[in-house]
Amino acid sequence: MVARLVCLAVMLSFLAGCSLANLPFRLMPSPWQHVAPGLQVRVMLPRADASSQLFVTRIDPERYRFRAIYQPGAAQSLAAWRAQEPDASLIVNANYFDAARRAIGLVVSDGSAHGEAYRQLGGAFLVRNGEAAVVANHAGLRMRPSEQAVQGYPLLVVNGKQAFTDTRGAERNRRSVIAQDRQGRILIIIAPYLGPSLAQLSAFLAASDLDIVTAFNLDGGRSTMLALPDAEYMQPSFQAVPTILAVYKR
Repeated sequence: MVARLVCLAVMLSFLAGCSLANLPFRLMPSPWQHVAPGLQVRVMLPRADASSQLFVTRIDPERYRFRAIYQPGAAQSLAAWRAQEPDASLIVNANYFDAARRAIGLVVSDGSAHGEAYRQLGGAFLVRNGEAAVVANHAGLRMRPSEQAVQGYPLLVVNGKQAFTDTRGAERNRRSVIAQDRQGRILIIIAPYLGPSLAQLSAFLAASDLDIVTAFNLDGGRSTMLALPDAEYMQPSFQAVPTILAVYKR
């Protein structure tokens, strides 16, 4: 319920063109809230306006398992994905896709590989032998058999450092990010409204107390979607997507 109230307040302020100071209550970066064992959420503000809100979910892979789900040519809305995966504790959009609704980059769903893997571009989220990892492709990644995988770009954090500094594409947009911290936990991060530029986001994540080792950008913008039913948080996308990463209790 807290997450829903925060999101509603931020959306209303965004639509009204308000600054952080003009909100009916002072919205500040929140501490971690425990949704379920091994699942926590947090609101962060990388800029001084409420529309830049980041909604962060931190997941313990010892308590949750991950599954990439891909439907070539058959993109779906968040509501449709939720209906298809009613047991999922989290659903987030994954790979970029082309006009034919086919994933760009590698997708591995239950051991079945699709697409062409990036090997020098961006990052990959992999599940191998039941262990989840976020890795940089340029670090000599070998695409060994995986049970699950999604890819995206650009890299935002590598070895705890800012990895993206190009300011030519400085536009603000909705964002979807996946990361891993030094304790091995997986973080799903979205900017649901008007998030920072990629360079700003890269700098913020590297400097934050999230203790991120590696992070990369998933397909954001109109594709950004997130369902977190236990926290009563839903962020529909503006367009249907063919690939998601779903998270389930073990």
